[in-house]
Amino acid sequence: MNRKQLWVLLLGSVASLMAALDTLVVSTALSSIRRELDASIAELEWTVNAYNLSFAVLLMTAAAAGDRLGRRRMFAAGVALFTLASAACALAGDVGTLIAARVVQGAGAALVTTLALALVSTAFPTERRGAAIGILEGVTGMGVALGPLVGGAVADGLAWQAIFWLNVPIGLIAVPLALRKLPESFGPDGAFDFRGVALVTGGTFAVVWALVRGNTVGWGSPETVVTLVAGVLLAVAFVRWERRAPHPMMPLGFFRSRAFSAGNVAIFCTFAALFLAVFFFAQYLQTGLGYGAFEAGLRLLPWTVTLFLCAPVAGALTDRIGERPLMGGGLVLQAVGLGWVALVAGEPYGAMVPALVVAGCGVSMAIPAVQSSVVGAVAPDQIGRAVGVNSMMRELGGVFGIAVGVAVFAGAGSFASAADFTDGFVPAVVAAALISLAGALAALWLPGRAPTPTPVERRVELG
Repeated sequence: MNRKQLWVLLLGSVASLMAALDTLVVSTALSSIRRELDASIAELEWTVNAYNLSFAVLLMTAAAAGDRLGRRRMFAAGVALFTLASAACALAGDVGTLIAARVVQGAGAALVTTLALALVSTAFPTERRGAAIGILEGVTGMGVALGPLVGGAVADGLAWQAIFWLNVPIGLIAVPLALRKLPESFGPDGAFDFRGVALVTGGTFAVVWALVRGNTVGWGSPETVVTLVAGVLLAVAFVRWERRAPHPMMPLGFFRSRAFSAGNVAIFCTFAALFLAVFFFAQYLQTGLGYGAFEAGLRLLPWTVTLFLCAPVAGALTDRIGERPLMGGGLVLQAVGLGWVALVAGEPYGAMVPALVVAGCGVSMAIPAVQSSVVGAVAPDQIGRAVGVNSMMRELGGVFGIAVGVAVFAGAGSFASAADFTDGFVPAVVAAALISLAGALAALWLPGRAPTPTPVERRVELG
């Protein structure tokens, strides 16, 4: 790894960690925010959803902007926007201001995560890309999983504003370093696809809105049905436009590749199961087993540390043996671990530990393989667009998983008591395991890949 590649990986990982951490970090600090800002339950929900909504909606737009205006430039702009919005969150004097700042923060996160992956994928050659993506995704996965721990620490003594102030000095250092140290890269030449951006943004927003609001207003309510139908219609209009657009933001030819299509289905299922599990595990440890918020975060470490440690190894193995065995096997392991958690629910915490390790190893195997599959299916100058599609599928999967989990939980349990919570927790986690298995089935569609030859094998071939 040369110095330029090291800077790309370092800055991409740090910025992605910030963005990933803020996906769920607020969830265990909601009680403190409710007391200080006098927020209602609905307003508290939007402090979480506002970030995820703008994040998911703008991912493909972020990729298009990076391709057109420069990935380094837009990555630095995303870090700057995220940093300013973090300061605005910390300074918010009322919940409305906090929600608005979270929307802007999500927009910055969309630029950061999409373009970090594009920059890393472009900086490393094919035979080393999996390892680099494994490191990036290991750090990013740690951010998602550590969200409840950091939020729990805040909820148990620190001011909730510290969640957001933490991002500010990191961002102030990262922006000038990104502009100085990262190489600039662009996507294919062509005009900016404004109509495509408008259609995909509107369609994604409508679908995500329906998923987020369905559990609150009812899945058969006019609001949910109308927004979902509108989202589907806009998505159809987007596909029709992209077929004839002179410079499409998402070439539909991508989906002729089995590697690209299978990878995107797999990443949707992977993050649906992961976000569902993150959302409920911390609450189960608190409501079902009686731990405090910070104690619950600490008890998730066997899972979160596994995510951080295994992803780089899995990324390197992807370069050696190909994506399909790691993608499929990892999702099966995640399903086994989640099913195991459901089986031991209600027992002392120690019974969960091996299940958490298995689930963490599984998702750590799957994510780098999926990312390598997707970016490896397109030409180098198309990587930004491919990453935008893949990142959007990740976030949509996360929103979908939480929505499904909450619906399943509400049908079987409640927060009335530890036993009632466990009654809902078990089927919700089973749903996550089934979603993981659906992703494993998608991985079977992935074409096989010949292993990368070792240096000795290369010398034999050349000799």
